[in-house]
Amino acid sequence: MKKVLKNVSFVILVLKMCIVLGQEKSTQKRIIIDVGHGGKDTGAIGINKIQEKDVVLDIANAILKLNDELDKPLDIYLTRYTDTLISLSDRTKLAKALKADLFFSLHCNHSDNPDARGIEVYVSQKQANNSKESIYIGYQFEKALCKAIGYESRGVKFANFQVLRETIDYCPSVLLELSFLSNGDESSYISASKNIKLIAFAILLSIKN
Repeated sequence: MKKVLKNVSFVILVLKMCIVLGQEKSTQKRIIIDVGHGGKDTGAIGINKIQEKDVVLDIANAILKLNDELDKPLDIYLTRYTDTLISLSDRTKLAKALKADLFFSLHCNHSDNPDARGIEVYVSQKQANNSKESIYIGYQFEKALCKAIGYESRGVKFANFQVLRETIDYCPSVLLELSFLSNGDESSYISASKNIKLIAFAILLSIKN
């Protein structure tokens, strides 16, 4: 039973995939938002005890809500809709199965240095046809987020994260580290619902343009 519950989100996505693939391809961008961690994997824990898995799910849900309010909403799917742990390989399979136009992964950062702060953006170090577009989109995210919330940028960087490595061949892919939960100011900021909405709006604006 536990294994079934852990994979509820992925099963839902597979069912949606079957519906989507049976229809004509949408003219709108098809986006997969990878909601980091989940279930027993809490991710980073802030000094105010907030958990990364909860923060990124709140942001993803805020993006969905804002997207639904658009005249022409994007075709957005989440890798998880609830507090469940989905394997990294199952997350990346969606990029190929749903023929995504963009895959991006939401995370929050943590450091032993309580003064560490800012936004980090990662793209795959693996070279592929979608590498240049991933870098471009990464800078778009960085610019929009820093402008919207006033955080400093720690740059667009290359990494070998599995979710990037396994999606770059199919679509542009980016991983966002949205704040340091180990930093008092940033942890408090990202805990507020009004700021969650602001971050979500900046992300949606980046992928809408």
